[in-house]
Amino acid sequence: MAKKSSKAGSSSGVKPSETTPTSRKPLIEIPEDEQRRLIEQTGILKQFAGGQLEKDSAAPVEYVEERMPLADEIFNAILFIIPFSFLLLMMEILIHQQYRQAPTLQNLLDRMIPGVPIMSIFIFYTLRYKSYRSMQIALFIVSFLSSTRMIWLINRGNYRVNMKQDPPLATLWVYTIVHLDLGPAVLSLVTTGSFVWWKGLTRFF
Repeated sequence: MAKKSSKAGSSSGVKPSETTPTSRKPLIEIPEDEQRRLIEQTGILKQFAGGQLEKDSAAPVEYVEERMPLADEIFNAILFIIPFSFLLLMMEILIHQQYRQAPTLQNLLDRMIPGVPIMSIFIFYTLRYKSYRSMQIALFIVSFLSSTRMIWLINRGNYRVNMKQDPPLATLWVYTIVHLDLGPAVLSLVTTGSFVWWKGLTRFF
């Protein structure tokens, strides 16, 4: 009888090794602390974190421009205030010489004392926001207006208006060209030249 039962078991085609038990306990039980330590040693978490960072890097990143300290801004402004103050003074002397008038110290002080503080504030804020596109547009407009106004006055204005407006206009024109980017600066000069040609303004001095 035992032989028959073994034959019946073999005829079914299922080997004892192929049968899977419904529940099987692990051979070695590892504590949770040990499991965490092993995972950290293998570096699986670091690889996962690196892949997550690569995915996040594909998203657009907003860059915030860091503003330099106030002391550095003031120092940079002074580096431009001093030479442009001397430029304004030189223009005042030249416009007096243009009309055969000797500039007195009082006349120069009357122009420089109120002019330098205003110019200093203008230089400070234009330097702070020079990299902004809106500031570049504003500098371009100021450059065009100051240059065309000065050339128009030299050709058509009387000497009193020229002596009052030409020195600050010339200083402003030079300053805006210096701080404009190369493209807008060239475009400003070309636009001013086109205006001079259109109006027939040929006399600059």
